[in-house]
Amino acid sequence: MDKEFLIHLCGWIASFGLILGYLPQAIQTIRTRNTDGISLPGFIMMAIGCFAFVIQGLLIENYYLLLTNLITFTCSVIIFTIKMINDYGKKKKK
Repeated sequence: MDKEFLIHLCGWIASFGLILGYLPQAIQTIRTRNTDGISLPGFIMMAIGCFAFVIQGLLIENYYLLLTNLITFTCSVIIFTIKMINDYGKKKKK
C-alpha cells in the first residue's frame, strides 16, 4: 500500500468513526428533548473545536476534516439549542 492510500483510508475511518459516534447522541437528544446529562460548558468547547477544524479543513483543503467537523458542528448547534431551550424553560417555570 502506498502512503497516500493510507492517508485517505485513515481520513475515511476517522470521519465515519466520529460521525457515527456523535450522531446517535444528536438523534437521541432531538427525539427525546432530554438534555439533563449534557454539560453545557463541555458541549460549547466541543462545538468550538469542531468549528475550528471546519476552518482548518477549508484552509488546507482537507475535505475529510471539513465534512466530518461540519456534520458534528451542526449536531452540536442543534443539541446546544435544545439544551438552552430546556434550561431556560426550567428557570422560567421556577
